[in-house]
Amino acid sequence: METRKIENRLPITWEGIPFILIGMGLTTVFLILRLPYLSVPLATLTLFTIFFFRDPKREFIPQENAVLTPADGKIISIEKLENGDSRLKGRTIKISIFMSLLNSHVNRIPTAGKISQLKYHPGKFFSANLDKASLYNENSVMTLETNSKQKLILVQVAGFIARRIVCWVQAGEYVRAGQRFGLIRFGSRLEVYLPPNSVVTVKKGEKVKAGQTVIGYLS
Repeated sequence: METRKIENRLPITWEGIPFILIGMGLTTVFLILRLPYLSVPLATLTLFTIFFFRDPKREFIPQENAVLTPADGKIISIEKLENGDSRLKGRTIKISIFMSLLNSHVNRIPTAGKISQLKYHPGKFFSANLDKASLYNENSVMTLETNSKQKLILVQVAGFIARRIVCWVQAGEYVRAGQRFGLIRFGSRLEVYLPPNSVVTVKKGEKVKAGQTVIGYLS
């Protein structure tokens, strides 16, 4: 897992710039050498890299007790767990979001509070839309304590293609709703664990946008 503290002000994430520059450089070389069968596919791949690493500006009008989705993508499961799981004991609501290659992969803080803990766990790289990816894939677990002392857990899960989890915040840091906190390269999954008395406002199969879509409300 990589970490970074600099706040990005560009429309593209810092992590994507090296890939883009390499692609542009090689495309230019192949154009100079008049090798269109190499330059055209590489130019297409470079354009897709720019698209993938986009970092769109998002604005949200704060709502009391609202929980924003931390990722762009599709809701693939909503579970009420009576005994929790390996990450959180006790009753909880688990919401899983799948990010395809076409989604923006910048992750955002769902609600204001303090990051009390960050833990990185190495693992496998099953396809992120599979349930077993939640248990066995490489992941980074963030525990977020809200201003009202409630606890949420966010889990960045790597996928079959995604092999790098990037986190831009640190334990002990105070964060705001909608703030960027990381990304996962090339297709992945993000999970949110809410307090059991939370009200969920999304449905399975619904598409959501990080920093804009409200997925629930804390009681």
